[in-house]
Amino acid sequence: MSTPSRAVKTGGESSQTAANLTAGLVALFAFSCGAIVANLYYAQPITELIAPSLHLSNGAASLIVSLTQIGYALGLFFIVPLGDLVENRKLMIATALVSIASLAAAAVTHGAGAFLALSLLIGFSSVAVQILVPLAAHLAPDHARGRIVGTIMGGLLLGILLARPISSVVAGWFGWRVVFGSAAVLMTLVTGVLALTIPRRQPEHRATYFALIGSLLHLARTMPVLRHRALYQGLMFASFSLFWTAVPIELTRHYGLSQGGIGLFALVGAIGATSAPIAGRLADAGHSVRATMVALVVGALAYATTLVQSATGVAGLVATGVLLDFAVQMSMVLGQREIYALHAASRNRLNALYMTSIFVGGAIGSAMASVLYEHGGWPLVAGVAAAFPLLALAHFLIVGGPHAVKHARGQAA
Repeated sequence: MSTPSRAVKTGGESSQTAANLTAGLVALFAFSCGAIVANLYYAQPITELIAPSLHLSNGAASLIVSLTQIGYALGLFFIVPLGDLVENRKLMIATALVSIASLAAAAVTHGAGAFLALSLLIGFSSVAVQILVPLAAHLAPDHARGRIVGTIMGGLLLGILLARPISSVVAGWFGWRVVFGSAAVLMTLVTGVLALTIPRRQPEHRATYFALIGSLLHLARTMPVLRHRALYQGLMFASFSLFWTAVPIELTRHYGLSQGGIGLFALVGAIGATSAPIAGRLADAGHSVRATMVALVVGALAYATTLVQSATGVAGLVATGVLLDFAVQMSMVLGQREIYALHAASRNRLNALYMTSIFVGGAIGSAMASVLYEHGGWPLVAGVAAAFPLLALAHFLIVGGPHAVKHARGQAA
């Protein structure tokens, strides 16, 4: 496995950088990405436990999830671009240390305002994961980049999906504070291993921080494929977050499930993580357009069973969760494969723009969950959630699709 004494200095890719990415390092990246990104989702299924203990109203409970995602979007925009400017390992470790402190503080705070502020900080500091993913893309050889990124994203997305059942079970047995305390311990272990293991990477790009942030606008303006992919995934993630923020409320109030039952429900949804490696291989084989079409169509059709929920019950919700997770994860990996091919030296900034749009969409979706449920119950939640992938599909058919992918290849060349 690579050691920190081996520095990788990259403006583009080479066989030398590819040689640093061993199978063991890919596995470590995948596990670490899953462990870090899970911080964003531990609160999602247990807001009904957290809110009363902090004296938050039912309508304000979804702010816990929304502020975490808003913080993540801010970190993506203001911190992740630094990966094109400063040494990547130090940047990752610095953000991870802030995450550890934020999680530990969240485990012991008793004020609603303080907890909401810490939720924002937990999201902001969890962007270490989006420093690791572009680093892996830099180290990967061209012919296998989609497969390797897909494998790592599989670990990341499994972390997203497993965070919910783990959180539900732990909170049900030991209380919600133990969830955050345990997350702080796990982050400490992961950060220590990464600090001792991952290679250093010093980018060749030279600019001031403000010039680097200013270049984000230029990248967004001149790369239509980035804009298309960011829009698709932002809409898909709005649907994803709306579903997974609202469904624990529905399972508790309508079906009387315990935290353990909600955890089991979320665990079944983790089946959808299998689409990430598949998407990476399809992208490497040149099937991005067809695979994107499949992902958007599946995302749109996923809610068909929940719109007739009286007949399908919990089984319909399970089917929606699995199909939606499969579609969202496939679309995400396909999008990353496309944008990483646009300009190697700008990968961290491209990733920052792409992921910022995703989590802005996610924050919007989760913020709507409590309000929609209180006003119209599950039918209103499902109807609005289904509209997001339908909008993405309409944009893909009218504006994106084969023309956008062809243009992306021209840009990459």
